Amino acid sequence: MNESLRRELIEAARKSISDEDPAHDFYHAFRVMSVAEKIGAAEGADADVVVPAALFHDVIIIPKNHPWSDEAPGASATAAKKILSRLRGFPQEKIERVCDCIRGCSFTKGEKPGSLEAAVLHDADLLEASGAVSIMRTFSSTGSMRRPFYSEEDPFCEKREPTPKNYALDLFYARLLRVGERLTTKTAKTLLEPRHRFLRLFLDELKTELEG
Repeated sequence: MNESLRRELIEAARKSISDEDPAHDFYHAFRVMSVAEKIGAAEGADADVVVPAALFHDVIIIPKNHPWSDEAPGASATAAKKILSRLRGFPQEKIERVCDCIRGCSFTKGEKPGSLEAAVLHDADLLEASGAVSIMRTFSSTGSMRRPFYSEEDPFCEKREPTPKNYALDLFYARLLRVGERLTTKTAKTLLEPRHRFLRLFLDELKTELEG
């Protein structure tokens, strides 16, 4: 990708993404972009599609506990199309491919990526749900949603199914620890390994503290 265009896309994202939710702010988008670039380079994806798809995949945020939360990817794709249409340097024939990647970027829908570029975005966004950053994002969203950190009776979901809308720690068992099941590229699976180990270390320490 042309470096000048890359900088322009980053600045457009910085101006367009709200800072009200730290779990889905510009820095989240920038981290996803950075990982997507690494995966895309290794897998042979088109950076002209991967970079804007990563930057604008969460440009419209609907809280996870809102009944319309599933509409966020479609709304983000629509917003991304408007932003990219205004950038003269962006190849207009690639806008719809960017939008397709964004529409398919949803953990809850569980759809398989329809292209290599969609797979790269899918995996880069999923990697944000593992490792140290995922812990910060989980508890940031927890504060916004006003849900308890964990179930007092069974914090680690040992005798029940996880209900992440009710407890923050349940999200580890419903999503964070299961990222590997959903990754599609070899590069992303390699990047996951140290992040997954860190999540396990965090849970081990937390269990020790709670039991102590």
